[in-house]
Amino acid sequence: MFGNNRYLTCGVDSSIPLELQLFLWDCVDRMPAPKDYLQVFELSPEGKMQSITHRSEEPEYYRSYLIPSDTPVTEKLYIIDDGDHSTMLLASEY
Repeated sequence: MFGNNRYLTCGVDSSIPLELQLFLWDCVDRMPAPKDYLQVFELSPEGKMQSITHRSEEPEYYRSYLIPSDTPVTEKLYIIDDGDHSTMLLASEY
């Protein structure tokens, strides 16, 4: 799962810095198997840091990160694997 072609929406492309997009994909890659088809990321600023909460439901998974950022963002994103490809999208685009 998540080892197939990867895509992102226009919303992600325009509002999430590339470095952060790559970090989120890496978070999914480093997760232990098995992985839920739906990965949830909540992003928020914490001073000059980017706070990232990564979770999934089945199996239950939770991890939080705090990374330096010149432009932290507030957004909720999903990464969804449908078996054929994986897509990163803003929650508002779901």
